[in-house]
Formats: sequence, C-alpha cells, structure tokens
Amino acid sequence: MAENAVILNNVTAHYGTTQVLHGLNLSVGEGELVSLLGSSGCGKTTTLRLLAGFLQPTGGSISVAGRDVTGLPPHKRDAGIVFQNYALFPHLTVAENVGFGLKQRKVSSAEQRKRVAGMLERVGLSGFADRLPAALSGGQRQRVAVARALAIDPPLLMFDEPLSNLDAKLRVDMRVEIRELQKANNRTAIYVTHDQEEAFSISDRVAIMNAGNIVQLDTPEVLYTRPVNAFVARFVGFDNLIAMRATARDGTRVTAEFAGGGKIDLDEGLTGPLPNEFVIGARPEGLVLCAAGSADTISGKAHMRSYLGRAYQYKIETAAGVLSANGPLSNPIEADENVGLSFDFTHCCILRNEGETP
Repeated sequence: MAENAVILNNVTAHYGTTQVLHGLNLSVGEGELVSLLGSSGCGKTTTLRLLAGFLQPTGGSISVAGRDVTGLPPHKRDAGIVFQNYALFPHLTVAENVGFGLKQRKVSSAEQRKRVAGMLERVGLSGFADRLPAALSGGQRQRVAVARALAIDPPLLMFDEPLSNLDAKLRVDMRVEIRELQKANNRTAIYVTHDQEEAFSISDRVAIMNAGNIVQLDTPEVLYTRPVNAFVARFVGFDNLIAMRATARDGTRVTAEFAGGGKIDLDEGLTGPLPNEFVIGARPEGLVLCAAGSADTISGKAHMRSYLGRAYQYKIETAAGVLSANGPLSNPIEADENVGLSFDFTHCCILRNEGETP
C-alpha cells in the first residue's frame, strides 16, 4: 500500500459526557478511497468532523499528509469537503462557488479563473458557470460541490453522505463520477455512507463501524465473503447465523449438529480447521429449498413469502430459528408447507472466533 496519508491514532471523542469514539485507529493510504460504513450513531460522521476540524478529539492524534492537525481549526487543514446538503452559497454563481476556497486563500484572479474553468470542464459543467444553484438539478449541484472541494487541491477529500438527497438512478451515476474524479485527481478520500452497495462500489477499502469503533477494515471483496464476526456478517447480508457443534471427526471430515438435532458433514480441507463450536452464516441464497426430511438438511415450515423480482424469499420456521431462504419463481412454496434447507457454501461463511455466536 502507498504511504499513509491519513492516520488516526487512538482517537476518542465525546459529546458532553457521552463518549462516541473509543480509541479509534485508522490509516488511509495516499490516493486511497476508504468508506466509513455503518448505521446511524456508529461514529462515522463524528470521525469525519474530527478530520475536518469541526470537532476536537478528547484523546489521541490526527495526522494528514505527514502533518499533525489534531489541534488545528478547519481553515488551516486544507481539506476539501462535500456535504450531504451540498452547502452551496445560493447568492453566488456556479463559478463563484467553485472558486470560493481559492479566493479565501488569496489565489490570484487569473489563477482562480483558470482553475475554476478547469474544474467545471472536468465535472461537465462548463456551460453553467454563470448560473445560480437554484437553477441546477440535484446532480448538477452535487457536481458543483465536488468541483469546489477539488479546486483547492486538497491533500484530503471528504464526503459526508453526499448522495443521500438524490434519486436512485442519479445516485448510481454520481457515485461513478465521484470515483472517477477522485482517481483522476489521485486524491486521498474518506467517504461516509450508510449504504453498503454505495460503499462497496467505489471504495478501495471499507471500514465497518459500530458503537464508536471500527469492527472490520478490508476490501469490499473480503468483507463480503469473510466477515470477522456475527455483527459484520449480518451487516453484509448473511441473514442466517446458525450455531453449530462438532460431534465427530474422521480425518478432515467433521460432523456438526445444529439446534433440533439436524446434522451436516463438512470437509476441513475446504473450510479450514473448525473448532468444536462455530457459526455458519448463510445468505438467503445460501439456503437451498429441498424436500422435507432429506439428509443433511434443516427441517422447517414455510411462514411468509416475498417477491424479489429475481426470486421468492421465504421465512422458514425451524428449530434453529426463523431463517431466510430464496427459492425459484417457477416453483413457489405455499404457507405452512414443510420443507428442507440444505447449504450452498458458495454463499456461506464460517465464524470461528469466540463472541461470534448469534
């Protein structure tokens, strides 16, 4: 990985007497885009506010581009920020908004015009320089906000849920544009969102946060296939967490039981070493509907059916709990029908560590 451009070392933060970050550590490589992903209240926006200087940490240190910025006010950090509500000045033209940071830094008028024109061309708004923000669409306003952030040539670019006010199609288009601009300008970026698809689609790495700390920081591919614990597993779509207990071993073969007395055989040559107690995480497509009473299956009864477009999703009542399973549109299952569930391990993960049980 490239040299670290952003380092948060053992950072704590409080709102009054409430602690919201608990010794958070994060390193972001130069030119890397890292997303902070989590539900409301997990600490992701607080982390961004600390980096921007809008909030001071109560412990730890923050470094950007090799400079300790822990105690610096926002205007001395040279960070470009794109806000959720765009935060454009309504009385200034597009060109004036993009050039605002340059003017504050006393860049010459000629250089301002050159850099503003270049940024507007880069975001596809060359013909909009004299318009006011009210005359722009949501996507155009977002591009102006990105251009303004990039115009000051910041060592760090930050995004605070920048697409949450846009419709679904425009969100997809804009996240591609943001990624392309970030890459083209080789800017280190931190992107805050609660949308998993958004984070995974644009990020080099994603930090999943919970209760003021980072639970797992990895590439989207690793997070999606190898979550470190039950919290991350549920967050990335392993809706079914099934506690297992190894009852017999024969070479690499392990027989494991789950609630209700069902058994399955696993091959440690494929799964890696298994402890005596572990959890299988399964996405809805990782539980395959089959005939009730089949070997190596979980027995259950169909409870509810939802139409997903590409498949039906069922809630299946079993001794291991209520499980979610997808089934084909061609063969719908009726409520109260007895079924079996087998595992498709291409859509499953195994959680081995202590504290990962459901």
